[in-house]
Amino acid sequence: MYKHLFGPVPSRRLGMSLGIDLIPKKVCSLNCVYCEVGKTTDLTINRLEYVKYDSVITELKDFMSNNPKIDYITFSGSGEPTLNSRIGDVLKFIKENYPDIKTAILTNGTLFYNKKLRTELLDADVILPSLDAASDAMFKKIDRPNKELNIETYIQGLVDLRKEYKGEIWLEIFLLKGYNDTKDELQLLKNAILKIKPDSVQLNTLDRPGTKQGLIPLTKNEMQAIIDFWKLPNVEIIASPKERESIDSYSGDIETAIVETIARRPCTLDDLHNFLGIHINEINKYLGKLEANNKIKTVQLERGVFYELKHK
Repeated sequence: MYKHLFGPVPSRRLGMSLGIDLIPKKVCSLNCVYCEVGKTTDLTINRLEYVKYDSVITELKDFMSNNPKIDYITFSGSGEPTLNSRIGDVLKFIKENYPDIKTAILTNGTLFYNKKLRTELLDADVILPSLDAASDAMFKKIDRPNKELNIETYIQGLVDLRKEYKGEIWLEIFLLKGYNDTKDELQLLKNAILKIKPDSVQLNTLDRPGTKQGLIPLTKNEMQAIIDFWKLPNVEIIASPKERESIDSYSGDIETAIVETIARRPCTLDDLHNFLGIHINEINKYLGKLEANNKIKTVQLERGVFYELKHK
């Protein structure tokens, strides 16, 4: 079992994707109300070698020695991957040693004001940053950033990335009812999109409980109404969890292991990680599909959000 690699995980956007986690849980520059990984424990913008380069490369060499069938190697995980000061070195190693495999950076996008970081990631095939708000007030309300961050430098960093980066940028916007779905906020987001010029815009909403109770997801019709309001090209709604089982990399064995574990007793995400030895990002993929198929439900208890079987 690897410590810093997870998957391959099923992804409609990236096919069969091997994840690299360069950050301990939950070191991040944001503490988003909707985060399904959990509350941020270290709210920081300090770039450090949180996970050692040599440790990651050793695991990567071992995994790749078996000639696995994967479409992407993806930098993501349980924190913000661009906080690792050697993410560029890991990317360079992959490009030099596995040139036929595409690379993707899943990031909240907050640190692209840093030119050094932008330069480090120029060789990635696709960068998937987030942008949930275009006003500072909503940025603070929904993303709860490190105090050194503000929306102006955040958006300008993405604009500068677009000018320098020749690969594809897929901008993800996470929508919540009563937060960033007002006409004013949506107009500001449209203006930001026009400045950033991403190759695509992908709308997402809540699958499972975030770090704050009472959050309400948008329906597919409500998200389609936003697309109609914007009248922008290349805007899409990210596939629902139910569609994940049609992806080749979807594993019935992992789903069965999760269901059997929950059947013994209700579990938190961390419980499932500890019991099964599977990375929390990978588990999250399956929990979303199980809940969408009405097989499990969530219960908020003192220790956190628990998953239990839904008896008919």
